[in-house]
Order: sequence, then structure tokens, then C-alpha cells
Amino acid sequence: MNYIEPAGKSFRKTILALFLGSFVTFADLYSTQPVIPVFAKQFGVSPPMASLTLSFATGTLSICLMLVSFFSESIDRKKIMGVALTMSALLSISVSIVQDDIYLLIAIRAVQGAVLAGFPAIAMAYINEEFHPKSLGYVMGIYVSGSSIGGLAGRLIVGVLTDHYSWNVAIGSLGVLSLLISLFFWWMLPSSQHVTHTNMSVKRMIESLRHNMKNPQLLWLFGMAFLLMGSFVTVYNFVGIPLMEPPYQLSQTLIGFIFLIYLVGTFSSTWMGKLADRYSRGRVLLTGILIMLAGALLTLAVPLSMKIMGLALFTFGFFGAHSIASGWVGRLADKNEKAQASALYLFFYYGGSSIVGATGGIFLIRFGWGGVISVVSILIILAAICIWMVKKVK
Repeated sequence: MNYIEPAGKSFRKTILALFLGSFVTFADLYSTQPVIPVFAKQFGVSPPMASLTLSFATGTLSICLMLVSFFSESIDRKKIMGVALTMSALLSISVSIVQDDIYLLIAIRAVQGAVLAGFPAIAMAYINEEFHPKSLGYVMGIYVSGSSIGGLAGRLIVGVLTDHYSWNVAIGSLGVLSLLISLFFWWMLPSSQHVTHTNMSVKRMIESLRHNMKNPQLLWLFGMAFLLMGSFVTVYNFVGIPLMEPPYQLSQTLIGFIFLIYLVGTFSSTWMGKLADRYSRGRVLLTGILIMLAGALLTLAVPLSMKIMGLALFTFGFFGAHSIASGWVGRLADKNEKAQASALYLFFYYGGSSIVGATGGIFLIRFGWGGVISVVSILIILAAICIWMVKKVK
């Protein structure tokens, strides 16, 4: 097959387009996360209620991933991804217009999450189909690094502009930037060459999902995705709240700069992806999970420098683990069911973000930051058990 290979002319162009698409997806998706404390104060609601601006977006994204992956079998993958990015940018601009209605804000974010479903699962399937298998770990690492940089840039832009202007100006500016990048994506990405177009039917979709759900290795990876993403989003949803209180009393700008820690995820996703290509995927993945656990526990330290170091380790381990697991799903799935397998992985991934990310605030209110980390640590340990089961079950 005529794969896109590192020596080919289109390699850099294609991975740049996928990187930028990932950038826009995660910048838009997590744009409200750094201003959850601001929403809670402005709209007069609790932090868990304010966090629904993120949880509803990730929730509708996880649900719609299944439908999008199914339709992608009969529509060019590039078109689905391009439309998703463009519409998401326009919805970010719409979010910026909301003034005093938290329910309207949550509703628009829910629609935005549904629209964004058109990118992640399709991009993962595109990578698994179009690139040579020997370079999958590296390419998936680049793609995931786009998510870390996008998540960083979105949070940083929104955090800083909110402190100097307002959250409306901040998210509106991000929407305009996303729109420009989405137009660039349309121009850069080659159309799919290796997708097998099939006629759509509910019966075929159910059979495909059932087949993937019968694969025990995939099931354990799906469970791991739910647990790790739930842990990751919970920490970043609420870490800003104790940092705005004594003894730290950080400003919104300084809290926004904490998201620079995402840069370590950019490195770890690519580096650990390469290690997984050379060594045991399970072993490297388990190492990433254990690094996550160590980082989470370190955030319990009182000194701010120790908390930041803990967040860095936590982030390093998470992005490395995610890049390996997402590529592993594509290798375990059958040829004509890669998009559905990727969608199922992301269904559980964002399901964890939506469910665990929203409920984590309850533990913050009742037990403080120690309560949050206790729950997160239990989830990470369960994720490590999932990987042990992937290696054990064939």
C-alpha cells in the first residue's frame, strides 16, 4: 500500500495539519476550564456547577463520537474533520457573547462538544490508515502533542486575557484564532486514500461495535482511558481553586501560566511513543501511569514549587500513556473497524472526563484537595491494573 512515510514529500505537511487540528480541538474543548472559578463567582453557582461548562462538552463529545465514526465510513474523513474544526471555532465565538445565563452557556458548550466529535476519532483512524505502521508511534505522539499544546494555549490565552479584559473577550479571541487555523487545515491535509467506504446500516454499526467490545484487550484499554482521563481532568478542573486561596492567592494570570506544564506532555507523548515502538508497549504505558500517580501524590505538598513539580510529573505521565494507548487501540482493532475502535476508546476517555471531572468537585468541597487526590490516586491504581490485564489477556 502507498503509505505516507517519513521520507515522502507529504509527511511533514500531513502531520502539521493533524497537529494543528488537534491544537484547535483541545484549545476549544478546554477553553472554559481555567475560568471555572470565575464562572462560579460571576454566575453565583458552585464550582461543580461551573465545571459543567466543560463536563457537558466532553459528555456530548463522547456520545457523538460513535455516530461520527460510523458516518466516516461513507464520507471522506478530511471533510468530517474540517467541518468539525470550523463549526467549533464559530461556536467559541458564540460562547463569548453570553453574559448572564449559565444554562445558555452550558447548552452552547454541549453543542460544541457534539461538533468536535468529528475530529478526534476520525483523526486517529486517519493516522492508522494513511501512515506506515512503523511510524505510527511517532505520528500518534505528534498528534497527541498537538492536544497538549492546544490545551496549554487555550488555557493560557483564556486565563491571561480574562485577567486583563474578561472571559468573553478571551474565549472570543480564541474562537477567531481557531477559525483561521481550521481554514489552514482544509488546505494542508490530503484526502483519505486507504479508507474502505461501506454502505451505512444500523445493523452493521451494531455488529462492528459488538465485535470491538468482545475484544478483551480493547475493553481493558477502554477502561484505562476512562480512569486516566477522569483523573487528569479532575485535577486540572479544580487545582486553581485552592491556589486562589491563602496561602497562595494566585491571580487568574498566574494560574493560567501553570498550564505551561502542558509542555512536558508535548515531549512525553512523542518520546514515550517512540519508546513504545522500540520496546514493550505495556511496560512503557505502565511506567507512564506510575509517573502519574507519583505526580498526583506530590501535589499534596504545601510548598507551591512542590505542587507544580507534582503537576509536571502528573502531566508527563498522562500524555505519554495516552499516546501509547491510543496507538495501541488502532493496532488491536480489525482493519475495517479502526474508526469504531478509536471512537469507543475516546467514548470512554471523554466519558471519564465528563463523569469524574464533574463529581471531583464534590470531594473538593467536602474534603479539600486531599480528598480530590485520594480519589484520583485510587483511579490511577485501577488504570494500572487495566494495563496488567491487557498484557495478561489475549
